[in-house]
Amino acid sequence: MPSSKSPIIIFTLVAFLFIILSSQTAPVSSLNSGPRNQTFRPLHNLKRIRSHLRRINKPSVKTIQSPDGDIIECVHTHLQPAFDHPLLKGQKPLEPPERPKGHRFNESTAETLQSWAQTGESCPEGTIPVRRTTEKDVLRASSLHRFGRKIRRGVRRDTTSSDHEHAVAFVNGEEYFGAKASINVWSPRVTDEYEFSLSQMWVISGSFGNDLNTIEAGWQVSPELYGDNYPRFFTYWTTDAYQATGCYNLLCSGFVQINNKIAIGAAISPRSSYNGGQFDIGIMVWKVYMMIHECCMIVFTLLHQLLHN
Repeated sequence: MPSSKSPIIIFTLVAFLFIILSSQTAPVSSLNSGPRNQTFRPLHNLKRIRSHLRRINKPSVKTIQSPDGDIIECVHTHLQPAFDHPLLKGQKPLEPPERPKGHRFNESTAETLQSWAQTGESCPEGTIPVRRTTEKDVLRASSLHRFGRKIRRGVRRDTTSSDHEHAVAFVNGEEYFGAKASINVWSPRVTDEYEFSLSQMWVISGSFGNDLNTIEAGWQVSPELYGDNYPRFFTYWTTDAYQATGCYNLLCSGFVQINNKIAIGAAISPRSSYNGGQFDIGIMVWKVYMMIHECCMIVFTLLHQLLHN
């Protein structure tokens, strides 16, 4: 198998994650809140920031203004950041694999589950909706290197932690080929810019040491990452326990999106309310094998759907 500094993940929505790692794993759901009083160090090198933004904000064929303030760019599928990765450079977008038998979902609800899509606008075939990253987004991070990455901390399966409050339900065993979860969507308030709240499915392999591999998907409220308190659909990956690899959404070469209905990182709407309507997202990840450059790759496909209760 060709080696590279970062793995590649293919994402559709019916979403299609493609990662060079082996997952023997435990699917996990968790709810987390981040550390408080993180030191904020402004970035002054705007030249470096703007160069980085040019790399991740690809040319678009259409721009959509979302009611929540986001700008959604319709980018040709083969121009998204993942195709900057050496293993995909020059490749054509791949077709999504077949879904497991007995797991056929109605995709019509997915077309209106985000605020930007409720404008009636959509991205044309052959493009994907990408949330535009702004200078303000980057300036909220402690450094350009840390932008779009989780804070490095010891990873634990239990709920013991000094600054990371969470609840976990998990299963582990010999070998898993997929996992599925239905996650209730809320809009919790966090007390400061550097806290976050999320609910996710966490598919892992390796130990809880430096060899931890993860594929993560769910919703999160993160003012630091997005600049607001909306619950947003997100993905994350790492192959070394959050040390040097991985990022959120499409902020580095990793996830490859092919579906043109869902924007990773965009706000989810509607949301659940106390004594009111309840809304879930359904997430499923499964593994298939695919040949690229005459090499067998592990492909994780992730399905995301809004369920109305």
